[in-house]
Amino acid sequence: MSRGQAADIARGAGVDVDVATTRFLLYGLLPGWFVPGLADWAMHRRTRIEDTAGTKESLIHALMMAEVGLPIALTLSCRINPLLLSVQLGTAAVHEATALWDVRTAVNSDREVGPVEQHIHSFLESLPFGALASLMCLHADQVRSLLRGGRGDPDAWRLLPRRRPLSPGYLAGIGLGIGLCVVLPYGEELLRCRRAARRRRRRTRDRKAVLKGMEGS
Repeated sequence: MSRGQAADIARGAGVDVDVATTRFLLYGLLPGWFVPGLADWAMHRRTRIEDTAGTKESLIHALMMAEVGLPIALTLSCRINPLLLSVQLGTAAVHEATALWDVRTAVNSDREVGPVEQHIHSFLESLPFGALASLMCLHADQVRSLLRGGRGDPDAWRLLPRRRPLSPGYLAGIGLGIGLCVVLPYGEELLRCRRAARRRRRRTRDRKAVLKGMEGS
């Protein structure tokens, strides 16, 4: 996709169903993912994840980001075909299972998962399925090919570059958004949890040393 085509999509010039769906995915759903992601991080910080569920839950969050990030990266750079649709469907299912593991981990710890955070989770869980539904409507021919096992399509099970690559400016903007709204806050969360875990281990060692000294005196 050239810069001019991207500008036409953003302005709504010559809008048809395909263009409207593409605009929704590129300029609505994908950037919109950043907002609930940041809100969820703020809830984790507010409920002091580092002192409750700790590093385990933070690592689960990192895993969930990877499960979403992989299909996004492939979709932005590769052609939609049965292989890519299979990756998208598979990672969506794995992400949902990981989300259940995440909530169970938080609930079984001392961290409070309140109604606001649960509502934020509903947005985060629905976004991948919204993206998938839109892509499958946009590429119904590839869905049919997937259902037939890719028969008759020599490129069905190969990752191929997009016929019209997205503009470097758009990709740079999305990359910057991911860095600022996903990698930076959740990296800070993991670092905070690891530091808190080290402090707890140090305090435990100090208490054991004191008790050992008392027993020996």
